[in-house]
Amino acid sequence: MTGTDTRALLSGLAPVAALVGSILSLVIGTSFAKQLFPVIGAEGTSAYRVTLAAVLLLAVWRPWRRSLSRRDAGVVVLYGLVLGCMNLLFYLSLRTIPLGLAIAIEFVGPLTVAVASSRRAVDLVWVALALLGLCLLLPLERASAGLDPLGVAFALGAALCWAIYILVGQRAGHLPGGQAVALGMSVAALVILPFGIAGAGTALLSPSIVVAGLAVAILSSAIPYSLEMVALRGLPRQTFGILLSLEPVCGALAGYLILGERLTPLQGAAIACIMTASVGSTIGAYRAKRADPNRSA
Repeated sequence: MTGTDTRALLSGLAPVAALVGSILSLVIGTSFAKQLFPVIGAEGTSAYRVTLAAVLLLAVWRPWRRSLSRRDAGVVVLYGLVLGCMNLLFYLSLRTIPLGLAIAIEFVGPLTVAVASSRRAVDLVWVALALLGLCLLLPLERASAGLDPLGVAFALGAALCWAIYILVGQRAGHLPGGQAVALGMSVAALVILPFGIAGAGTALLSPSIVVAGLAVAILSSAIPYSLEMVALRGLPRQTFGILLSLEPVCGALAGYLILGERLTPLQGAAIACIMTASVGSTIGAYRAKRADPNRSA
């Protein structure tokens, strides 16, 4: 392998590594977030997650140092609105339907984007394999009885927001990643914060909750969304959607390592399906880009 090939390979793997790092940080942060539900509810937890993340990102990236065109400002505002709605709707869905089913419903968004943006027949194979893995991994048959329609509606709303988030995020990909995510997170905080204050009230001011909320904000918002902006700039749209299938896999592994939840053989098969889809999609995207360096994402 020549030096040029090596640089091309590393360049292709960098956005993949960024997205995997984003997912790992997210599932760890979610384990902390679940502990806050009994105290400040879904709205309060979501508000802490996004608002504190916005404050941290503003302090780190100082996005005001670069000016935005009117068009770019509109894209960033839309990005933030979608981001805020996605977070709030997903947390609201968790109040009345099981976590596994909420994740499965939300994944309708990125998987739809992956199918709609596919240009090669083999991409449909990876999408189908990833979807099979999700169906095997998530306990849909045990969660389907007596579902709350409002909770399902919230999860479907989060799925729609996730699909739009992918599309809008790529439109903002030419902006510095830190600037886009800091401003977008600030807009998202303005969307969610009123709901958090109304739902949790003065409980949001408890020192112990502030510390826990800060950890949630860093792990489940500030780090993941910053890394996702890197991934969005370097991955084709369908590849980004398929690689996100790693999220329930990482969640299952975190459950085993942190909570002592053992994986069944069926869950192991699901992980194998999703990992195969992710690897296949990544290799296919790299080969396509190498064959045509001017290929659009």
